[in-house]
Amino acid sequence: MPRFMSPMIRRRPSADKVYTESHTVDTNESRAVQSAFQESAPSSTEQSSEQLAFEQQTPPDIRVSEGGFKQIRDESLVLLSQGIAHRIERSEDGPFQIFVDPEKRRTAQFQIRLYHRENPPLPLKFSLQPLWVLLVPIICTLIDFSDAYPQLHNMGISDAGKILRGEWWRTITAITLHGDERHLASNLVSGYLALSLLHYRIPLAKLVPFLAVGAAVANFFVALTVQTNFRALGFSGFVFAVIGCLAVIEFRLMPRETHGMLRRFAPLCGAASLAVFLGLGENADILGHLYGFIAGLLCGFIPQKKTLRWGAPSDTTDIFWIIAYFALFAIGWAFALSSF
Repeated sequence: MPRFMSPMIRRRPSADKVYTESHTVDTNESRAVQSAFQESAPSSTEQSSEQLAFEQQTPPDIRVSEGGFKQIRDESLVLLSQGIAHRIERSEDGPFQIFVDPEKRRTAQFQIRLYHRENPPLPLKFSLQPLWVLLVPIICTLIDFSDAYPQLHNMGISDAGKILRGEWWRTITAITLHGDERHLASNLVSGYLALSLLHYRIPLAKLVPFLAVGAAVANFFVALTVQTNFRALGFSGFVFAVIGCLAVIEFRLMPRETHGMLRRFAPLCGAASLAVFLGLGENADILGHLYGFIAGLLCGFIPQKKTLRWGAPSDTTDIFWIIAYFALFAIGWAFALSSF
């Protein structure tokens, strides 16, 4: 049975940060060079110092692939299935890299090429990741519709006058409620599509809590702007925050050599047009959509650019951010229920 070695992801020291194929030699040639070097050394002192310098220039193993996290993760699984020991590192520039022993270089490269030939990449695919984000408005709205708690609607709806008098939790609880089934369905569909696009760029856990806070802040600014008996509710402010966040992310990933100001700002212009198209309608909270979109624009600057370009693995901090997302709404509803 082949013995598998689990890949490790770590940063490569700056002294041997990046190696290209031009630095690699076959195993037999490497040994011949080392033996010839040792035979030509005039003394043991010179031999040890020169040999140390030679070893520092020779990579311990060979880089066979470089790319984003998802690509390298799939290629690592391919190599593991074939019993090819390897390790994964991340360069200081951002991309992930796979290294193997010199004698395994040709085999590893062949298996990686074979995998990509049989599995062409898909430009976009939807996942189940947005469902845990949408779980909050689904549960709260269904409880409201069931009439199990008749006062739940009045407890959680965003009321501008009451918010300005200190009931800040309404900016949070209003995100989870909806007027009717059609209102809920439209926000769930649009939210799923927007979150799926965001998941294609970055794990949702790393941004969703900030988007939820941004949607709540947007509700507060609506109350601050109107300052009357204005009442609103719905998940649409969060959805518009996701759209704004996506616009900034795509803007940041546009190549710097892109010519023309309009071309450079195309993602922002496109997202703004979509927001206007979706945000106008009967009984639409236009100010909530606008402020939510602006909050999303600010959230788009939170992740590092290299994380957006090359991807990021899931880690323990993702669990913390998921808990923070649910805790935000739990705290809001705890204050709402205690106030009645």
